[in-house]
Amino acid sequence: MAEIRKKVIEDTYNTSSIKKNEQKNEVIQKRKKNSKKVKRENNEKKSLFAKFMIFCNGVKSEFKKVHWTSKKDMIKYSSATIVFIIFSSLFFYIIDVLFALVQSLLS
Repeated sequence: MAEIRKKVIEDTYNTSSIKKNEQKNEVIQKRKKNSKKVKRENNEKKSLFAKFMIFCNGVKSEFKKVHWTSKKDMIKYSSATIVFIIFSSLFFYIIDVLFALVQSLLS
């Protein structure tokens, strides 16, 4: 009888570096959780006015990130919207008239 020998596949990868990276990631995640707790505690200690000012500064920074369209683009988009609305309303009006005509012929 022929025996089938299983080849032992050696681990050619250095798994110790992977384990070290996993440990580092765990430490980083723990630090993030702890820093979030500290930030929450700091927010709770601040007055209502200070919280409002932080909110206003956040809104201001977000407004700087907004891309405002130009007047030319706004006119182009508005006219395209109006044309689409007119086309759609005419289409459904014609369909309604056709169905009314068919119904009157069948009755």
